[in-house]
Amino acid sequence: MSTPDQQSRSVKTLGVKLEPDVHAQLSFIAQLREGTITDEILIAIRAHIERAKDDPELRSRAEEVQAEIEREAAARRQAISTLFAAPGGTPDETNSSTTRSRQRSKEAPSES
Repeated sequence: MSTPDQQSRSVKTLGVKLEPDVHAQLSFIAQLREGTITDEILIAIRAHIERAKDDPELRSRAEEVQAEIEREAAARRQAISTLFAAPGGTPDETNSSTTRSRQRSKEAPSES
């Protein structure tokens, strides 16, 4: 079982402002269910997330965002590849030649 300190690091706290009548209703529902307002809020949030998973418009937007992330990642990979490529060489050749150069410089006797 986790300690309260461990639990506080594994959850996010959210403050929610409620109108008095909404708070009263939610409090009464929690009381009838022998739970807490927090329990009721969590039940509602979980139900909302489940409905969102079945929302075709939201799914479409998520796919668009995922595609954009992939495009950006590919562009960044290309930028890194181009940055470290030797003139006329491939990035792999550059990395291996750079490694060989570093190894040679470590092996060379130092001049004092």
